[in-house]
Amino acid sequence: MAANVLDTIVLFGDSITQGGWQPEGFAQRLAYVYARKLDVINRGLSGYNTEWGLPVFKQIIAKTEQPNVPAIALLTIWFGANDACVPPSRQHVPLSKFSANLSQLVQIIKSPESPHYSPKTRIILFTPPPVNTYQRSADLASRSPPLELDRKFDVTKAYAEAVKEIGTKEGVPVLDTWTALYDAADRQEKQLEKFMDDGLHLNAAGYGVVYDLLIATIEKEFPELQHDKLPMVFKPWAEIDIRNPASSLKANRLQL
Repeated sequence: MAANVLDTIVLFGDSITQGGWQPEGFAQRLAYVYARKLDVINRGLSGYNTEWGLPVFKQIIAKTEQPNVPAIALLTIWFGANDACVPPSRQHVPLSKFSANLSQLVQIIKSPESPHYSPKTRIILFTPPPVNTYQRSADLASRSPPLELDRKFDVTKAYAEAVKEIGTKEGVPVLDTWTALYDAADRQEKQLEKFMDDGLHLNAAGYGVVYDLLIATIEKEFPELQHDKLPMVFKPWAEIDIRNPASSLKANRLQL
């Protein structure tokens, strides 16, 4: 069992979060710059929507009364890509229910009545990225048996707008991946292929856009968590007292 020494950044979401561990993914790059400062924990769940994510969230977030667990300095919540599937997809969650679920996820952390109340945890909501229906249609048609298109460009956009509304309502910042990627594609749906593997999941270039926006959002909203301003929990080797190493090797925990 690993000792409780470093606090954490928790990434919660669907396959686009899970895929953040791929080479040049946003989770991989985040873990690199926060090494020895905050542990990055990826709790992305491929195929999940907010309806399925809620009961999982209550299991992966410690209760307030639990002792000796690492604190969550920053929590990102990134859903909507699957919720926005069109019926009869079993992943579909109606827009109003999606918004309610997203609010509930935030309140699990922010509400003093919640058993998971964590007032010092900073939260960033992510909008779903745009879907490239041209790529997505081709990918689904190539399968055996071929599948019908399960997502629509404008529908996913509506779910992205809903995330921004929830951010305003709950008082938490929103990372608008939908707009950032669409702008990077010169606002041309077909050009989103530069940033996506299959019209839904991001490639290295897509994750690059998200990572840069995330770092900028942290710097703006939570400057105390900027990776280049945080001390290492254990000193750099050049600062160790070689005459009495143990005295200078005590963990320097982040003061949340």
